[in-house]
Amino acid sequence: MQSLSLRGYGAMRRPLLLLLVLALMLVGMPEALAHGVPEGDKGFIQESTGVLFVPFMYMGAKHMITGYDHLLFLFGVIFFLYRLKDVGLYVTLFAVGHSITLLFGVLSSISISPYVIDAIIGFSVVYKALDNLGAFQRWFGVQPDTRAATLIFGLLHGFGLATKIQEFEISPDGLIVNLIAFNVGVEIGQLLALGAILILMGYWRRTASFWRHAYTANVAMMSAGFLLMGYQLTGLIVSQ
Repeated sequence: MQSLSLRGYGAMRRPLLLLLVLALMLVGMPEALAHGVPEGDKGFIQESTGVLFVPFMYMGAKHMITGYDHLLFLFGVIFFLYRLKDVGLYVTLFAVGHSITLLFGVLSSISISPYVIDAIIGFSVVYKALDNLGAFQRWFGVQPDTRAATLIFGLLHGFGLATKIQEFEISPDGLIVNLIAFNVGVEIGQLLALGAILILMGYWRRTASFWRHAYTANVAMMSAGFLLMGYQLTGLIVSQ
């Protein structure tokens, strides 16, 4: 995978403005940062019994489309991917990891603090931005396996939602089918969101501004990851 050299980009325009916008987004949408589920969906999950494939598939798709912590990480993953088969590989790895831990976490009742999980998700965004900037090659002389990292972070992302779903005490009647439906919805939402991102990225890559602003874009993404981490770690400390 290509990476962006840290050299030759001494002047960065608009990073502070981008950081301010990201900060306002994070402050204005706290529920999304902790795998929040809208009250209407929460009530539906708690009161539903039996197999409800379509409603759970819809909620899975909505979770992915509105879960910009997930999308921010995936945006970093596909930033320098040009071939559809490569995009498909990384998206599949993330979806497989997300599905495994969601199912395993709920069915085995393994619970992890959502603050810890979401802080790790913020770290995953920071990691991918640093990877895109070529930092690991520059600092340590090694290039991490992006495929393995994508799968691992997918596993961690799934645990975040599994922890939240367990709080709702979802009915065991139809549980497995409903969870599978939710995962199908996550995959659909992921494909829809990434399709829109790829279209915009395709236009951007054809312009001369892409390489001029790629560094700033990844710095802004890294800043958002640090904000996610800080928000969640603060929540963890306050909740003790």
